Amino acid sequence: MTDRTVAPYGSWKSPITADLIVAGTVGLGSVAWDGEDIYWLEGRPSEGGRNVLVRLTPDGQQQDVTPKPFNVRTRVHEYGGGSYTVYQGIVYFSNFVDQRLYRQVIHNSAIPHEVTPEPLTLDGNYRYADAVIDTQRQRLICIREDHTGEGEAVNTIVSINLNNPEDVKILASGMDFYASPRLNADHSQLCWISWNHPNMPWDGTELWLASVEADGSLAAPKKIAGGPEESIFQPQWSLRGVLYFVSDRSNWWNFYRYRSGEIEPLYPIPAEFGLPQWVFGMSTYGFATPDGIICAYSEKGNSYLTTLNTQSRQLQQIEIPYTTISGIKVSGGRILFIGGSSTEPSAVVRLNFSDGEISELKRSTDLEIDTNYLSVAESIEFPTDNGQTAYGFFYRPTNKDYTAPTGEKPPLLVKSHGGPTAATSSSLSLKIQYWTSRGFAVLDVNYGGSTGYGREYRQRLKDNWGIVDVNDCANGAKYLAQKGLVDRDRMAITGGSAGGYTTLCALTFTDVFKAGASYYGVSDLEALVRDTHKFESRYLDNLIGPYPECQEIYIQRSPIHHTEGLSCPVIFFQGLEDKVVPPNQAETMVEVLKAKGLTVEYVVFPDEQHGFRKAENIKRAITDEFRFYAQVFGFEPADA
Repeated sequence: MTDRTVAPYGSWKSPITADLIVAGTVGLGSVAWDGEDIYWLEGRPSEGGRNVLVRLTPDGQQQDVTPKPFNVRTRVHEYGGGSYTVYQGIVYFSNFVDQRLYRQVIHNSAIPHEVTPEPLTLDGNYRYADAVIDTQRQRLICIREDHTGEGEAVNTIVSINLNNPEDVKILASGMDFYASPRLNADHSQLCWISWNHPNMPWDGTELWLASVEADGSLAAPKKIAGGPEESIFQPQWSLRGVLYFVSDRSNWWNFYRYRSGEIEPLYPIPAEFGLPQWVFGMSTYGFATPDGIICAYSEKGNSYLTTLNTQSRQLQQIEIPYTTISGIKVSGGRILFIGGSSTEPSAVVRLNFSDGEISELKRSTDLEIDTNYLSVAESIEFPTDNGQTAYGFFYRPTNKDYTAPTGEKPPLLVKSHGGPTAATSSSLSLKIQYWTSRGFAVLDVNYGGSTGYGREYRQRLKDNWGIVDVNDCANGAKYLAQKGLVDRDRMAITGGSAGGYTTLCALTFTDVFKAGASYYGVSDLEALVRDTHKFESRYLDNLIGPYPECQEIYIQRSPIHHTEGLSCPVIFFQGLEDKVVPPNQAETMVEVLKAKGLTVEYVVFPDEQHGFRKAENIKRAITDEFRFYAQVFGFEPADA
C-alpha cells in the first residue's frame, strides 16, 4: 500500500462523485409476490425520477412492466405509497400525471412493457392508493382522495367494479383519513385504519372491522382497537383467519391479535415492529405458516429479522447481513424485503426460509466501491437537555488515499432528517459517503421525536418542535467537539423539509453552527399551517399548538421573524412545484438575509416538487452544497 497523501480535510479527492451517485442508482421499494413472479418499483433519476414497475419471472427474466411515459406513483396524502397491486398477472396502478388507475394484463406476455396499460378509472380530480382485489365480487377496494369539491379533499374507502369502472361505491366515509383496507381469506370481512384531524397516523388511529354483504356493502362496522392516544399499524389476516395488528399502547409498537372479541398482546418487547405511516403499503411482517410470523423490528436505529411463533410466543432472530430491513412480503417459506447495511447498498432480497439461501434480485446500484473509501456508521448516544439522552449515527472521515495534517480536526456536517416524525438509519448512503470520503465527519441525528425509540421518545417533540430537535442536533455536535473528534469552528448543519426547519432554527437560535443548507425547509410556521395539503394541515397542532390560538408560539419559533439571530452563511435549495413547503418559504428568507448582507445562495429547480428526483438536480444540489462549505470553511476542493 502506498503512503497516503497528506492534505487538509475537505480537500481529499474521492471516487464517490456526484456523477457516481446518480449514475446507475435507483430507488427500490414496494416489493410484491404474484404466484411465482416477483415485482418491485424502481425510482430512476436517469429517467427524470420515473417510478417503473419491474417483474422478475421464475426463469430469471427481469423486465420493465410499465412503459414510458407511465410513472407508477400516487399523490394520495401527497407522499403516496401503495401505488400498485397485482393479481394473477394483472397489474393495477396509479399513474402520476393524471392520477387515474390503469390496468395492464401481462400474464401471457413475454415482454410486459409492450402491453399498453389501459385506463380503469374515469378522468377526474381523484387519486387512488392502497388497493386490494376482491375476487369474489370482481372489484378493487382502495383509498380514494376526492379533489372535485371546494375546500379540503375528501378521503373514503371505495370499491371500483372491474367490469364496469363507472360503478364506484363508497364503503366507508366520515373520517378524515383512511388506510390499509384488508380482506380476510374468504372476503367476508374487511378491516381498515382511520383517523381524524389533528392526529397523524403515529399519534392516534382506529382499527375498524366490518362484515362484507353479498352485494358488497359493509355491515355492522365496529371499532376494535385504537383511539386518539394509540397508533395502530398494519392490520393483517393470518392464515387461520385471525386479525393481527401492531399497536403502541405499551409505548412500543408491538404485536396484538383480535379473536373471540378480545385483544391479546403477543410478545411485549422494548422494540418497534411498526413505523410512522408517511406512505401507504408499509409492511414489517407477513405470515409464513398458520402459526409463524416473519417480522422485522428496529432497536436503536438498526433492524433485525425474526420469526415469531404465535402459539409458543417465542421470538427467534434470523441471521442476515443487513442492518436495515423494510417492505417485508411473505409467500410460504419465501421472504421478500428491501435490505441494506453500512457498507452495502440497498437491494431487493429474497430469502428462502427453509435453507437460509439469500438472493439479491436487484441492487440500488451496480457500482463496486472499494470499502476503504467507505465510512461505517457508529451508533452513538449523547447527553442532551433536561438530563435526557439522544441518538445518532456518527461517520468518521475515511479515504484510503489521504490523511490529514497532524493536529487538524475534520469539519462536521450534522444531518437533520425530515418528518420530523421519521428516523435515519445505518444503511449505506452514497450522499453521506460523498462527504466522508472528502474529509468531512458526519453526524446523522435521531433527535427526540424520531421513531424507533418508543412512543415516549416520539412524543418529546409534542409542543416542542423547533426546540427539542434543535437542541439535540446542537448537543450532538458539541458532544463530538468535546470528544476531540471534530473541529468546533467548522460545523455545519443540513436538512430537508422538516429537517430544513430544524436547520434554520439551529442557525437562528444557537451559535453552534457556522453554515447551513436548507432543502425545501420551513422558515415561517404560520405560512406552513395556512398553505399546505390536507394530510399535514393539522400536523402542527401537536408539534407547536393549535392555530391561531397559539399564534405567538408560531411567531416565536419561526426563523423568518428572528433573522437578527442569524449571522452565518446559508444556502437554500427549492423545487418550484413544491406543494408541501411552497417556494415562498425559502424566497422570503433569502431576501431578508440578502438585505442583511449575509452570504446566501438560492438554488431553484423549476421542475421539482417536495424532494428532488431528477439526476441532474440531485447532482447539482450536492456539488453546490459542498462548494458552498468550501468557500465558508476555507479549503480547496479536489474536484473542479
